[in-house]
Amino acid sequence: MRLRNVAGSRERIAESPFTIDNPEEHKGKWKEVFGNDNPVRIEVGTGKGRFIMDLAEANPDINYVGIEKYSSVLLRAVQKQTERELTNVRFIRMEAEIITEVFEKDEVDRIYLNFSDPWPKERHAQRRLTSSTFLRRYDQILKEDGQLEFKTDNRDLFDFSLMELNTAGWHAEAVTYDLHNDAVMNEGNIMTEYEEKFSAKGNPIFKYIIKR
Repeated sequence: MRLRNVAGSRERIAESPFTIDNPEEHKGKWKEVFGNDNPVRIEVGTGKGRFIMDLAEANPDINYVGIEKYSSVLLRAVQKQTERELTNVRFIRMEAEIITEVFEKDEVDRIYLNFSDPWPKERHAQRRLTSSTFLRRYDQILKEDGQLEFKTDNRDLFDFSLMELNTAGWHAEAVTYDLHNDAVMNEGNIMTEYEEKFSAKGNPIFKYIIKR
């Protein structure tokens, strides 16, 4: 996917009251950021922010942090949040690799991965956000009974992701190869921009929910 660079996007993101600069300084203190004791859930690769903001609006008693590495994409999310002003949403522009430097052990209640970059070349497998390498990172910040939810339309990535579970000490609580026709797993489903686009073309959406 070719991303259009938006001039000044980093500066505009940094100026927003809804983004967190120097997130490492808030490690272990995210409840202070939100000013309450509500659970903290994160989306890694938040894109333009539709999913996390719709989720936050539906669950005002939960705090959400959206992580995105591309400034030009995150700017769109920040612009939407400026209009909606949801008090339980914050954004971070950062690489997912440093997630353990930003969140403390047991600080995160749930993790969402939606339509992540498939990194199709085998030599890049451990860059995939569902690889055993990343699962071990999530293990360090997720509460003992926490869970991770992953959605994609990429069958190869989904199959790879399932195979990585045992290696990293995780297990699947629920799996579907056709989310929108799965009455149980689709209940309360909130779609992303990509999900709406791909499902409109007739592509099945794959999803799993996993725990350690």
